[in-house]
Amino acid sequence: MITTESKEARLPATIAGMLSRSAPPQYPAPAEGLAITELGHGFLGHAAGAAALSRDGEAACLAWGTPRFDDAALQQLAEQQGIAAAWLAAFRTHGAQAAAHVGGRFAVALADGQTLHLAVDRFGTYPLCYAADTERCAFANRAEAVPGERREVDPQAIFDYLYFHVIPAPRTIFQGVQRLPAAHVLSWRGGVQEVVPYWTPRFAPDPHRDLEASKAEFLDIVERSVAREAAHGTIGAFLSGGTDSSTVSGMLCKVFGKPAQTYSIGFDASGYDEMEYARLASRHFGTEHHEYYVTPDDLLEAIPKVAAHYDQPFGNSSGAPAWVCVRRAHADGITHMLAGDGGDELFGGNARYAKQKVFGLYERVPGLVRRGLLEPVLGLPGMGGLTLTRKAASYVEQAKVPLPDRLEMYNLLLRLGFDTVFEPSFLSRVATDAPLQAQRRTWERSAGASLLDRMLAFDWKYTLADNDLPKVIGTADLAGVSVSFPLLADELIAFSLTLPEEWKLRGQTLRWFFKEALRGFLPDEIISKKKHGFGLPFGVWAGRHDGLRDLTRDALNGLKQRGIVQPAFIDDLVGRLLPSHPGYYGEMVWVLVVLELWLRAHAPEYGL
Repeated sequence: MITTESKEARLPATIAGMLSRSAPPQYPAPAEGLAITELGHGFLGHAAGAAALSRDGEAACLAWGTPRFDDAALQQLAEQQGIAAAWLAAFRTHGAQAAAHVGGRFAVALADGQTLHLAVDRFGTYPLCYAADTERCAFANRAEAVPGERREVDPQAIFDYLYFHVIPAPRTIFQGVQRLPAAHVLSWRGGVQEVVPYWTPRFAPDPHRDLEASKAEFLDIVERSVAREAAHGTIGAFLSGGTDSSTVSGMLCKVFGKPAQTYSIGFDASGYDEMEYARLASRHFGTEHHEYYVTPDDLLEAIPKVAAHYDQPFGNSSGAPAWVCVRRAHADGITHMLAGDGGDELFGGNARYAKQKVFGLYERVPGLVRRGLLEPVLGLPGMGGLTLTRKAASYVEQAKVPLPDRLEMYNLLLRLGFDTVFEPSFLSRVATDAPLQAQRRTWERSAGASLLDRMLAFDWKYTLADNDLPKVIGTADLAGVSVSFPLLADELIAFSLTLPEEWKLRGQTLRWFFKEALRGFLPDEIISKKKHGFGLPFGVWAGRHDGLRDLTRDALNGLKQRGIVQPAFIDDLVGRLLPSHPGYYGEMVWVLVVLELWLRAHAPEYGL
């Protein structure tokens, strides 16, 4: 008999648990107001968030999110007795691969005797972190909340952060603590752990697809997804003026049959504002539009709060203005926001896809011609002085580098040089090739797919799961608002996997099918516009605004004392590089400032 103890227990937003082969060690006291539940066999659960708890004999389950069970009987059980009860039944039927039969956004922890299973959804939108050895497995939804000894900051994680501007899973900022990668399940049985994917995208382009029927199917999926995500709460939508957010906002109006609440932010800085496109979309669909121009003073409040909110350093610079946007929606009574993330990565919308397609043409040139003619001629002395040959030489230089390595050729950390940026003692503690090795492993998982589809699968991890989605989820959570992503619906993912490659990238036209399907729905000006987004003119403002200048200098002066980055580099960055190219070097200043602010909040004593 399955008993449901708490269908939806709303508690503080932390969850921690432990499964031990023997009596559990001294367990840290919970935060005030945090409920501890004894689940048996040494497993202690700190249920939190919108957490569901259910038991069935020796088995106990904690579950979060809005899972959608493939099995109709399990879905009915979830609706009647709660999602944790349905998960228990799913694990009884499918074992460790239960998550392969579930869609939607979720995280689940199941303890059954001496076995613990942890699983997260396809994009890891409900994270779980863990620390496992032969005696026990501890987990939490935040890295610092994983039970155990005092956690030490991992120098390798700091290096990864400055390389990627985030810390990609499975690494976390703390030594011995890992984050469960998206679409993976951890099984810990009697001291032995195994982490495996339960789902991997399989691209199966259908060359016989009918274009008009596919357009209709696409629009129907998007509308149903928006309707599902807008079914509960007081709903608003991000509206940047791009194709994705405009599509979601327009569909929201169609679903409601009345004006939807939409929110935009802008920046009073040349090259950083696209408010006119948001206004165009709002007028076209008749939304009730709210717009706000972020100021440097807003950032003075936002930067420390956003930096400290995450469980590890997180350097996506659009996080702070996104928080400003969501906070204003929250003040208007909005409880749930719809975001447009995912369209680029499912349907081929990033400019690098077209760029890498051009480089891919070089691989079709016979090797004898490449090595015996082009490369020697372009490398002759004096050829670099001619504009045409200089461009050709640059093309060949990049094309010779295989993917995914080629994607990092303009990585700012690589261009500045590790020896220039870091203290020697810090470098001696890290593997500088670890980020690239991790990227290569991810790239190999999609072997056999086309070049474009391999880049899409690569971005599902590094752009969506590790970066863009945590940004939106984290800043919305800080503002007290939940968020969902209609363009990442399971049905839309499955649909995108069957599209011919030339429908996603036709010549140099990005996401051709997506745009064709939306003609007549979106304004033509939005379909044809160049991609922009919520960029942040931090580098520009940090040089002009006294408050931001002081915040930046104070944070960087603090970072100088930690033995990570060379003080001479920081001085050169602030005194020479940033003033000369604020838009370019402002990103490096930003990630360093965020690192120091995060350390002050979570590991103030850290230093080498």
